[in-house]
Amino acid sequence: MYQKYKNVEIVKPGGLELKDRLVGVQRVTKVTKGGRAFGFSAIVVVGDENGVVGHGLGKSKEVATAIAKAIEDAKKNLVRIPLNKGTLPLELKGKYVGARDYIQPASQGTGVKATFDALLQLRGAQTIANQRGISLEKVYKG
Repeated sequence: MYQKYKNVEIVKPGGLELKDRLVGVQRVTKVTKGGRAFGFSAIVVVGDENGVVGHGLGKSKEVATAIAKAIEDAKKNLVRIPLNKGTLPLELKGKYVGARDYIQPASQGTGVKATFDALLQLRGAQTIANQRGISLEKVYKG
């Protein structure tokens, strides 16, 4: 998945103590000639809380199997993301379709104020501020 990027360090899961966190489970319905067929898809994030993180998607007819497949997929997609004193080393801006996101380093003790906190906490970041169309004062002052 990350092979086309030059600055991403891919990590092997051997020897790492990985923690996993379930981000979400969705029920999927497929309408066939014989009726409806139900399945589940699960999104999981794994990380060692020291800069290594991965995400995975699993699909199955049962929830437990979908989660297990998602964990295995996440372990195959591990990357190392740099940290600087427990926070990001630089500001990040992202845009996808109608969604815009701005993530910035924060001072010590701020905590993770982000919508995708599962990914950031398993990465090991303790102080990050996330902004979605809000002024910076509101991000820091609540």
